[in-house]
Amino acid sequence: MLKIDSLTKSYGEKRAVDDLTLHIEKGEIYGFIGHNGAGKTTTLKSCVGLIGFDSGEIYVDGVSIRKYPIECKKMIAYIPDNPELYDFLSGIKYLDFIAGVYGVGEEKNERIKALSEAFEIADDLASPISSYSHGMKQKLAIISAYLHDPKLIIMDEPFVGLDPKASHTLKVMMREHCDKGGAIFFSTHVLDVAEKLCDKIAIIKEGKLVVAGRTEDVKGDDSLEDVFLELEEKDD
Repeated sequence: MLKIDSLTKSYGEKRAVDDLTLHIEKGEIYGFIGHNGAGKTTTLKSCVGLIGFDSGEIYVDGVSIRKYPIECKKMIAYIPDNPELYDFLSGIKYLDFIAGVYGVGEEKNERIKALSEAFEIADDLASPISSYSHGMKQKLAIISAYLHDPKLIIMDEPFVGLDPKASHTLKVMMREHCDKGGAIFFSTHVLDVAEKLCDKIAIIKEGKLVVAGRTEDVKGDDSLEDVFLELEEKDD
């Protein structure tokens, strides 16, 4: 579903991502872990076509995002770590706008109703987004991402700002999405969530892939937190 082959991206003399290769298959929830500044967000933004990259290739369901960005973006939903929504719009008008961008048809109202009720913000959709809390904005961003039923969902720290019930709802939705043949690639600092939720894990340090594989293989008999901390301490 998502193939990152030898991705390299620099900002001036700093190499943010260094020859990174990862393959996320259909049906997989793939966690992406690393400290702040490790290169996670640069990788995710490259995957969704928000920034260019120096070398390598990224494919979404076999299609090159470098050569065919529009086609790829139709298959992707992206939730950034700090969603920038149109605060002057109401929640429902924002969702109507996103649905229009992706050409969501007659099923739009049914999807909005189901998703907003699942995240318990149905009664707030008429209010301006400027009045929303950070958690409510995060919920709205998640709903908008799911509206067009994307094949691939890419998320940067999706659980930040969510209350426990909303976090549980998102976890269930993530698994259901992958059970239907989709794929999810997301970054997180919440290691216990990643350990329980992810089929596979990749750990990145200073732009380079340190380890990747099935979650149980990466952590072995230890906790994911122990493995991450041990890898972070190496070469420091």
